[in-house]
Amino acid sequence: MTSSRKAAMSRARFEEKFFGAARWVVIAFLVLITVVPFYYMLLLSVKPIDALLLDPGALWVSAKDFTVSTYQEVLRSTDDGGQGFLGLLWNSALVSLGTVALTLLAAVPGAYAISRLKFFGGRQVSALFLAVYLFPSTLLAVPLFVMFAKMGLSSSLVGLAIVYVAQTVPVAIYMLKNYLVTIPYSIEEAAALDGCSRLQTVRKVILPLALPSLMATGLYVLMIAWNEFLFALLFLAAEPGKWTVSLGLAQLANGIEVSKTVLMAGSVVLTIPVVVLFFAAERLLTEGLTSGADKS
Repeated sequence: MTSSRKAAMSRARFEEKFFGAARWVVIAFLVLITVVPFYYMLLLSVKPIDALLLDPGALWVSAKDFTVSTYQEVLRSTDDGGQGFLGLLWNSALVSLGTVALTLLAAVPGAYAISRLKFFGGRQVSALFLAVYLFPSTLLAVPLFVMFAKMGLSSSLVGLAIVYVAQTVPVAIYMLKNYLVTIPYSIEEAAALDGCSRLQTVRKVILPLALPSLMATGLYVLMIAWNEFLFALLFLAAEPGKWTVSLGLAQLANGIEVSKTVLMAGSVVLTIPVVVLFFAAERLLTEGLTSGADKS
């Protein structure tokens, strides 16, 4: 064996060991910066305020200090002296689920048309959808508010959901299109030979195959609608009974009389539903996010 070959093999073994170790270091670092803030937020939410003031840097809570009164205050209705987050969660759920349903209803035929139908400017149209995100939300906020105010939808959850749909449809079409182009034409041709119309083919063949991508897209849209703040503030500021949970959390953060432990409990309440949905749909989400890759 020549010396150059030995050197190459030695370098390859070194690189394999180095990058193998570096991978775990990077994973540990990413887990650390992701989990530790959430853990500390959860820790503060189950502490009484006096225990927090005595030792704000403690990374654990003793059994005698453990309390869920912060969550009781956050979830209790405002009529009973609480923060009314149950109502806010309900409003956010209505807006988010409505946004997901309307977005997918519009994005599925749009993505199918771009991926399957041949028309002039098809490639440019696909890129144009993403160009919407070149415009900052603050630039679109005032015109949208004025337009919806004239339509009588400026202070309603329906109007807010429609605004979210306008924001999420472009990226939803782009995500779905990347998956639909990987579905062979032969499957649709076989369905056509069996007597299926194009609509029946989409409903009975394409949609079941695209379920992972639909799940990933729907969850992404849900997270956008659930966490959005600017348009919710602009459209619903005058209607506290219609506030979403992000507005309620901002109200807690700005309240001088609200303790930080209650604020952390509100933050956990805002975060937990999305986290639970993410882990519940983890497999389909992973398949959907990687479904745009070429299939052999």
